[in-house]
Amino acid sequence: MARRYDPERRQRIIDAAIRVVREKGLAGLSHRTVAAEADVPLGSTTYHFKTLDELMVAALRQANESCAKAVAAHGALDDPRGDLAADLARILGEWLSGDRAGVELEYELYLAALRRPALRPVAAEWADDLTEQLSRRTDPVTARALVALMDGIFLQVLLTGTPYDEGYAREVLGRVMS
Repeated sequence: MARRYDPERRQRIIDAAIRVVREKGLAGLSHRTVAAEADVPLGSTTYHFKTLDELMVAALRQANESCAKAVAAHGALDDPRGDLAADLARILGEWLSGDRAGVELEYELYLAALRRPALRPVAAEWADDLTEQLSRRTDPVTARALVALMDGIFLQVLLTGTPYDEGYAREVLGRVMS
């Protein structure tokens, strides 16, 4: 039997892993569940990703890239005359009011780095990339503090179920910058 050429298979497996984590959480992630979701043979998942950690790294990297693209597409960080605190508060609000399941997924993968050392460099990439983007508008120490504060705001909203308060976010982000 001839081997089927399928150049998109690796990407379909990553997309399937993201869907599995979104629907079942990390506890539901296995090569078997991803293969079923991607409609590929089990051997394909283990061929492309020897371990679940490798698959999670790929999924987290893709989630990070979508987050970075959203920030870059917003354009708010490009205007040096703009109100950075207000812009960041608006961006946070847009993320949290959009695909909430997507934000939860990103944070679930991000926090998995606590127990999975293979994920730590990718989790750090997200913070480093955002810090670099913010450093175009402020100094690197303040940029890092803003990223930490934004992480905290996200986690509070996600974990407590409280509504996002853009005014509060704008106020505390502004205090860090002053």
